[in-house]
Amino acid sequence: MLYYLFEYLDKTLNVSGAGVFQYITFRSGLAFLLSLLLSTIYGKRIINFLRNQQVGETVRELGLAGQNEKAGTPTMGGLIIIFATLVPVLLFAKLHNIYIVLLIVTTLWMGTIGFIDDYIKIFKKDKQGLKGIFKVIGQVGLGLIVGSVLYFSPAVTVRENLANSPVIKQTTENVINQTPVEVKSTATTIPFFKNNEFDYAEVLAWTGEGYQNWAWLIFIPVVIFIITAVSNGANLTDGIDGLAAGTSAVSVLALGIFTFLSGNIIFSNYLNIMYIPNSGEMTVFISAFVGALIGFLWYNSYPASVFMGDTGSLTIGGIIAVLAIAVRKEMLIPLLCGIFLAENLSVVIQVAYFKYTKKRFGEGRRIFLMSPLHHHYQKKGYHESKIVTRFWIVAIMLAILSIVTLKLR
Repeated sequence: MLYYLFEYLDKTLNVSGAGVFQYITFRSGLAFLLSLLLSTIYGKRIINFLRNQQVGETVRELGLAGQNEKAGTPTMGGLIIIFATLVPVLLFAKLHNIYIVLLIVTTLWMGTIGFIDDYIKIFKKDKQGLKGIFKVIGQVGLGLIVGSVLYFSPAVTVRENLANSPVIKQTTENVINQTPVEVKSTATTIPFFKNNEFDYAEVLAWTGEGYQNWAWLIFIPVVIFIITAVSNGANLTDGIDGLAAGTSAVSVLALGIFTFLSGNIIFSNYLNIMYIPNSGEMTVFISAFVGALIGFLWYNSYPASVFMGDTGSLTIGGIIAVLAIAVRKEMLIPLLCGIFLAENLSVVIQVAYFKYTKKRFGEGRRIFLMSPLHHHYQKKGYHESKIVTRFWIVAIMLAILSIVTLKLR
C-alpha cells in the first residue's frame, strides 16, 4: 500500500526522495526490519493471548527426555509468522504483482488448513487433528491454483534469446542484436548440468505436433506433488524447539538470492540463468518471511515459549514450495531442503521396513530408534539444542551448495 502512495508522491507530486520506494532492495530491507520487529514485539502479546485461551500443547508419551516439561506450552504460534509476514508485504510490495498474489494466497490457504488442524487437536481434544484426506485435499487444491496460474496467466513469462527471433540492425555500427522475447514456458532449471534447462512439455513430445499445448497435464501434477511433499516435510521437521523455523529461514534466504538474481536482467544475463520478468518482487515477500522466522525463533528457541503448530509448519512448507516453483528452482528442493527430505525419508523408510519385517519375520523391526530423524538422535542421548544447532549447520551447508549451482555446471 505504501508503495502506491510513494509512487503517487514521486510521479504526480514530484516529492523529493519518494522515488526510493521504486527500489526492491530498499523495500526488502524495510520489510525485513518490520517483520522482525512485529514478530519479536507483538509475538509476546500473541503468546499471552494463546495462553489465556488455554491453547496448550498436549504432549504424547514418546519416552523422550524433557518432553513432559513442554506440556501446556502454547501452540498455534504460526499465527506470529503469518502476521509478521503479511503486514510488511501488504505495506511494501506491489500488490498487483502475480507472484505476490500467489504467495499471499498460499500463506492464507495453508495457514487456514494448519489452523483448523490445530483447532481440532486443542479444542476438540482430538489428537489426530484434521483427517489426513482433508489435508491432502487442501494441498492438492493449492497445487491446482498455483499450477494453473503459473501455466495459464499471461503475466508469468520467461525471457529468452531465440535464434529465430526478430533482430535489430544498428545502422551506426555493424552489429546485429537479438531482440529479447518474453514467452510462456514450462521450462525449469536442472542443477549441475551445463545445458541446465528442462521443459516439462518435452515429456509429451512423442504425441506429435502441438504437444506444447498439453504441457499442463505434466506441469500441474508436478506442482501438486511438490507442494504436498514440501509442506509435509516441514510439518515432520517441526518436532523440537527451533528446528523447523531455523532450517526454513536458511532455505528461504537462499531462495531469496535466486529470486533476486532471476528477477534482475543484468545479473541473470551475467550468470547466464533464466530471466523471469517481475519475479524480483518476491524478494520483498521473502525478506518479510525471513524476518518473521528469525523473530519467531526469539520465542521458539530452546526452551520454547511457543510452538508453531501445523498453522506454522504447513504454511512454511507451502511457501517454500511455491517460491521454488515460481523461480524455476524446484529441482533444487532435494538439495536446498535436504533437512525436510531426510525427515520425510526417515519416516517412510522406518514404516516400510517395519511392515516388511513384520510380514516376513512376524515382528516389526526398526532402522532408526525413532522417526522422524531428529527423534532418533534424541533417543541416542543428544540434547535437543545440540541437534538443532547441527541441523542448522547442515542446512547452511546445503544452502551454500545450492547457490554454488549458479556457476557449477
